Amino acid sequence: MSASSQTDELTLRGAFREGALEVLPIVAGIIPFGLVAGAAAVDAGLGIEGGMALSLLVFAGASQLAAIDLLARDAPLLIILLTVGVINLRMAMYSASLAPRLAHVPLLQRMAAAYFLVDQAYALTIMRVDRAPTRPHRIAYYAGVAAPLWINWQIMTAVGAVLGSTIPDWLPLEATIPLVFLAMLVPAITDRATLAAAVVSGVVATLAVGLPNNAGLLVGAFSGIAAGTLVALRTEARVVEVQR
Repeated sequence: MSASSQTDELTLRGAFREGALEVLPIVAGIIPFGLVAGAAAVDAGLGIEGGMALSLLVFAGASQLAAIDLLARDAPLLIILLTVGVINLRMAMYSASLAPRLAHVPLLQRMAAAYFLVDQAYALTIMRVDRAPTRPHRIAYYAGVAAPLWINWQIMTAVGAVLGSTIPDWLPLEATIPLVFLAMLVPAITDRATLAAAVVSGVVATLAVGLPNNAGLLVGAFSGIAAGTLVALRTEARVVEVQR
């Protein structure tokens, strides 16, 4: 191996290590979330194997909990898939944002990157990706961020699933799911548009809880998206009018 190749390999390892170190505080913060996801899956009747399979296939905390909740209610598969799809729509925006920056990466690596894409991996990567000295460093840093997140999530959901089978019946784990969603929701409310989306989706989903096929959550999600978009458009129009 040439000296330049050795140097490149060392710097790529450094980029991976940098990403792994920077994501550690976030990894620690989502440990309870993973435990709840694993325990809730068992409580919903999926069993340890089902809970782990869901964690491996979906690897997305919010949509994973939503799917568990709907599965526990015997919702139709189409409703579950639509709900998960709506919740994960933001991943399309994340992917579109990262795509030009990872255009050099082979297709299989980009597919792997798409699987590991979560909110935390995107947030850290997008802040650092343009400062990478070379393009290969971008994917190395991304991998360093994503790998600990994935490993931690799988381990914590497994632990939660195992412990969940020993939790007594009088302690309803399903009650923790709304609390987890609230903990995720509050930091995301940053302006009038996000506040409108949160309030409208919550109210509509609550009022629509009796809809057939457990479609209330899906209706609430679409209503929240519509309300947030409307408020954002009106706010933008007012800004343009003031600037005139």
